[in-house]
Amino acid sequence: MTSERFGDVSVTAGDDFVAIVELHRPPNNYFDLALIRSLAEAYEAVDGHAGCRAIVLCAEGKHFCAGVDFVRPSPQAAGTAALYVEAERLFRTQTPVVAAVQGAAIGGGLGLACSADFRVACPEARFSANFARLGFHHGFALSTTLPAIVGQQRALDLLYTGRRIGGDEAARIGFCDRLVDAGEVRSVACAFAAEIAASAPLAVRSIRATMRGELADRARAAMAREAAEQDRLRGTSDWVEGIRAAAERRTPRFEGR
Repeated sequence: MTSERFGDVSVTAGDDFVAIVELHRPPNNYFDLALIRSLAEAYEAVDGHAGCRAIVLCAEGKHFCAGVDFVRPSPQAAGTAALYVEAERLFRTQTPVVAAVQGAAIGGGLGLACSADFRVACPEARFSANFARLGFHHGFALSTTLPAIVGQQRALDLLYTGRRIGGDEAARIGFCDRLVDAGEVRSVACAFAAEIAASAPLAVRSIRATMRGELADRARAAMAREAAEQDRLRGTSDWVEGIRAAAERRTPRFEGR
């Protein structure tokens, strides 16, 4: 594998045993069922290639990933449960993943960043689990991934408030593993991945299976609960208000119904 395309996802393998997996939906890289399925196919292709020992997950354009576009949903949008079936495949990959996060990782995009083993970002990056500000439940397995990364209390803070944090705070609370200048995010992520790839590949996969082997099952259970709650809360007036407020760029006025 030198270069391959899976829908809007490309895979490029270098001489350092690192595969660059890139999203191509600039500027915001909103995802839908098709994009997550393509990403899962890309990961599985890398898993099956002996010349790839680490993945750099990155995105073309201004932002890493702004999740789902609820204001202008994709014509190909599918149900949450179907999307999460594809998302579960990401957690089952055997190859370590380093996410290179520029711009925003918002909502499901934050969940995508959390699916990686590591995150490299810059001070200008922005992170938000903004679901409660839209009037519904968080998703993409953030119930299990976010507390594991930043701790239970900080996860509750981010999930309850939906507040946005920058790269500096993200690094301070342990969400980001490397904080670098904006122009160096991808190169540092690649160097980090190459350092992982320089270790014995069978040992790395064995260690990863020990440390993260149960993550996919936990993620599946979390997403089942998350999908059910998201579907329930989409029937509320608060959800309608949250989406309307987001479209109108104003503070939502929730009524608890």
